[in-house]
Amino acid sequence: QVQLVESGGGLVQAGGSLRLSCAASGRTFNGYVMGWFRQAPGKEREFVAALSWSGGSTYYTDSVKGRFTISRDNAKNTMYLQMNSLKPEDTAVYYCAADSFARRAVSLRSGAYGTWGQGTQVTVSS
Repeated sequence: QVQLVESGGGLVQAGGSLRLSCAASGRTFNGYVMGWFRQAPGKEREFVAALSWSGGSTYYTDSVKGRFTISRDNAKNTMYLQMNSLKPEDTAVYYCAADSFARRAVSLRSGAYGTWGQGTQVTVSS
């Protein structure tokens, strides 16, 4: 069974840091675009960051540029999201996702991603 499992969420004060992990099991996602999305209460799921299938390019939504860093360790079949200088508006459930098809260009649309984790809660207090 193919699974993505997020971990690393929690409660942190504004200005703090968290590192989210997304571990893949059941198959490798090497060669696939991987991304992070988030959904705050009452809001739609939004794109946060993505990593190209080659790992050579990264993409971020404007609100997290300079604060968040996406990376992957293919040997561990794991993706990470390092989140620094956290703000209360970063509070959301964070989801990792894998593209439905290999070697595609990065998409910012959630519909392009066919495999999703269960989500991990990130709460930033002011």
